[in-house]
Amino acid sequence: MSMSFLEILACPEIESQNVPETDKHFLGNQSWDSDNLCVESYHADTLYYTTRWDALCPYVDVSPSMLKMAKRPFIVYAVPPESPYGVPINDKYGLVHAGSPEFWTEPRRQRKFKELEKLCKDFVTTTTVLPGNHFTSEDVYALGGEHFANYYIHDQEVEGFVDYIRDLDVLVIQVHASNGDLVLTDVSILLPQRQQVYGSFCQWNREYKNKSPGIYACLLASRWTADNGYKYYNLGPVDDYGYKALFVTDFEPIFALALTDEDHPLALDSSSPLHTDFKPEVWNRIHRHA
Repeated sequence: MSMSFLEILACPEIESQNVPETDKHFLGNQSWDSDNLCVESYHADTLYYTTRWDALCPYVDVSPSMLKMAKRPFIVYAVPPESPYGVPINDKYGLVHAGSPEFWTEPRRQRKFKELEKLCKDFVTTTTVLPGNHFTSEDVYALGGEHFANYYIHDQEVEGFVDYIRDLDVLVIQVHASNGDLVLTDVSILLPQRQQVYGSFCQWNREYKNKSPGIYACLLASRWTADNGYKYYNLGPVDDYGYKALFVTDFEPIFALALTDEDHPLALDSSSPLHTDFKPEVWNRIHRHA
């Protein structure tokens, strides 16, 4: 009998300002060097830079040496709320208070969940928790490669995810149809110190669109969160995702920072992230409080 992919997979800042920039740096769940810190991003044809943890990871720490090393324009999203760095931006994290009994008994939500479970009653769900250091980039692509291609997630961001989870556990939920089709794969990072389960990505089969697999994945992850003693399931940024409204009970500000020359094409384009996410007066503001 052959083994499944998951069965096979299962078998404070310490850097110095005097350390050369070519050496490896460590901070929180992150490590980087001058070659892999920045990932190329584009607004239309205008190049700017984000970090390699931007697409798939929560709570990206920053340090003075990181900011000194980064290319410009440089945008860091989701700086930890307790950090002295970053400013609030025009988006927020949507938190699901799955650990609260009231979340599950709210009448409209309860009715919608029952309808969804009835719609998906013939599906088979497998839930696995794995140490993050078991994953390689190839393993992560096996779980979400189609999703990464559809949403233009860079190879370096997948490598950043592997870097971020090396000391954390990862929740993998997979759902199969009765005919054996893989309906969805949902991957979350466990953050026990924050009492959170963070939803990193969900890849679902377009042939099952009428079963609302993305919403069903949110329900499964929220239920796992409650059943395993966590307080919140973090759905990530919510402004562009209306379907998340069914689940969200709390909002958490997203803090970020933007370093740019004020005459850079990105700064002169009013439709760029520098304008849609930030107010110009906070460009180049590093510290949260003056």
